[in-house]
Amino acid sequence: MRIRSGIAPLALLALVYACGGNPQDIEDLKKGQKEILDRLATLDKAVQQIKTAPPAAPPRPTMDPNKVYNIPLTNAPARGGEFGKVTIVEFADYQCPFCGQAEGLLKQVLEAYPKDVRLVYKQFPLTSIHPQAMPAAKAAVAAGRQGKYWEMHDLLFENQRQLSPEKYTEFAEKLALDVTQFQKDMESPEVLAQINRDMQDGKAADVSGTPTLFVNGKRLVNRSLDGFKQMIDGSLGRAPAPPG
Repeated sequence: MRIRSGIAPLALLALVYACGGNPQDIEDLKKGQKEILDRLATLDKAVQQIKTAPPAAPPRPTMDPNKVYNIPLTNAPARGGEFGKVTIVEFADYQCPFCGQAEGLLKQVLEAYPKDVRLVYKQFPLTSIHPQAMPAAKAAVAAGRQGKYWEMHDLLFENQRQLSPEKYTEFAEKLALDVTQFQKDMESPEVLAQINRDMQDGKAADVSGTPTLFVNGKRLVNRSLDGFKQMIDGSLGRAPAPPG
């Protein structure tokens, strides 16, 4: 409901005229009336803005660090201990600088647990902010069809600031791929479907940003070597190694 502005001041002004008020009184009342009307108009505008304002975004839910997610791993590229008891799943974006930084950390983890840990990579391109994320993911999956997934994976992260269609072809040539087949696979619906499945798996695991990492289904909160070691040793039934 809008504010009914000006009714009382107008009635008061009419009363002054009826009672024979002097001209100065009338001018003072007119001035006061204008100030009141201006304030009421401002208040009315503010009320309407509040009514039409979009609702505030709900707060992001707190993730339970003890929740175990069942993340499908069929056909996902993996490296590390083939029969490792611990599986790290990474949802990442080839154009994400934080994912690039995580590469060094993951390499340290695999070196520390060469037989016990297996790393699985899941595509999660953030297309709204990274224009080359989806093409890069397609390049990796397409290279995987020729047995060179991880080689392409490493080249993409090593050159993530220069990603472009020309670079993907250059990388394919460097890896001695069948370039024509590689380019055809990059545009195939099968490759896109595989990436979309990874993204759906990520959303089902409450992934909203990259990199997001899981250790045997549990979300990694402390993204450091010590954080990994604590979760991995716990999964292996070992006493956690001292930090450092």
